[in-house]
Amino acid sequence: MTPLLALAASAPADTVLTPAAAAVLGAVQGLSEFLPISSSAHLYVVPRLLGWKYAGLSFDVALHGGTLVALLFAFWRDWWGLTADAIDSRPSERRTDARHMWLWIVVATVPGAVAGKLLEQIAEDRLRSLPLQAIMLAVFGFVLWGVDRAVAPGRPGGRPGWGAAIGMGLAQAIALVPGVSRSGITITAGRLAGFSRVAAARLSFLLATPITLGAVLLKVRHMPMDVHPATLAVGVVTSAVVGILAIRVLLRWLAHAGFGLFFAYRVALALLIVGSMIRR
Repeated sequence: MTPLLALAASAPADTVLTPAAAAVLGAVQGLSEFLPISSSAHLYVVPRLLGWKYAGLSFDVALHGGTLVALLFAFWRDWWGLTADAIDSRPSERRTDARHMWLWIVVATVPGAVAGKLLEQIAEDRLRSLPLQAIMLAVFGFVLWGVDRAVAPGRPGGRPGWGAAIGMGLAQAIALVPGVSRSGITITAGRLAGFSRVAAARLSFLLATPITLGAVLLKVRHMPMDVHPATLAVGVVTSAVVGILAIRVLLRWLAHAGFGLFFAYRVALALLIVGSMIRR
């Protein structure tokens, strides 16, 4: 156990969130949001495995704000280029591609946004059971690994089609179930659409930006501030910094390797969850 984790775990379960615990949870969010291992499962499971009191929905939303910062920092050049090319007054292939990409992002975002609005309460109240999350971790880890192994290496880029938009959009809707992993299932859909691992991951991250922004804006207006501002800041900054590193590490990893390691990790976490339930 690292010194930071030991310090965080030393606090009684019924105390308020400490800065050390906020940093641990921020790091968990930053890693698990972008690596295909399910951030929703980790934010729910990790505090329970360590015996911590739940920090509250406002803290979870703030951590997602940190990963939104990570996305904007990592891909600001992409967004800037897409915007500049789309509003260029001179007809060109770049302008056509940029406008296509903007429309593609909108189409791919709609299913997840609609599902999130309609099913949010159900996902929060009925789908957060530990057995379900253990099953989703193992099953969708296998699906990610199996699809990647079964399909061709894929093309490294190019204009994504509307089938990919619908497929990745529906994948974002399914990711409402904790344990599925938004990045994992959208990368799976991208691989099925014929993209390489890196290209599918980049599309997944681009799609994460508008849906994360929408979720944060939708929830933050109604969130009570139940965590000390300084502690909140520690969690948000940690989430952003670790998120940036996770994005870069994953893209470099996928240029040379597949998803076997993530599948193994998801199965191990699922078994840990089951083991903790049996011990209780």
